[in-house]
Amino acid sequence: MSRYRGPRLRIIRRLRNLPGLTNKLVESKKNQVSGSDQSNQKKVSQYCIRLEAKQRLRFNYGLTERQLLNYVRIARCAKGSTGQILLQLLEMRLDNILFRLGVVPTIPSARQLINHRHILVNNRIVDIPSFHCKPKDIITIGAPKTYQSIITKRIESFAKDQIPDHLTLSLSEPKKPKGFVNYLINRESIGLKINELLVVEYYSRKA
Repeated sequence: MSRYRGPRLRIIRRLRNLPGLTNKLVESKKNQVSGSDQSNQKKVSQYCIRLEAKQRLRFNYGLTERQLLNYVRIARCAKGSTGQILLQLLEMRLDNILFRLGVVPTIPSARQLINHRHILVNNRIVDIPSFHCKPKDIITIGAPKTYQSIITKRIESFAKDQIPDHLTLSLSEPKKPKGFVNYLINRESIGLKINELLVVEYYSRKA
């Protein structure tokens, strides 16, 4: 299954707010249903609940079905909680790191910046959005003039307290802001509100 490129608001109305996909907030259809209509609704199965959790994770981080399945398999082979390791793997992707630093408004826009070869990791150009960042990595945003003004405005409007503790943004060089990965992200700093165990349970028969 390919990456979703359709209307974003349609997705967040169904799956609730996804900060990585769009910064717009829309009330979900479930919250818009009146009390009389709720009594006529069918009971939601456990499969549907797990499917929705999986879809929220996939659309928020902009993954294909195959990519997410591969991440689940990697998380299963690692030591520790499979769900937390899965979230850790997704959060440490380069496109998500740029998003959490406040350099770009969404993960798709971060992916575009990376694909255009404007991002350096440890002084080397990286054009792979799924690149796995590690502690002590230095991320430099070497964008051309067409991007510089957009990035500068975005950083100025982004509150510093929104940057998670495992990341640091340096503006010592305004034209080339730098991000630092201090350590692996912990569960409390995950930006998406989700029950990762539901995703693990969904893939229990596939991974």
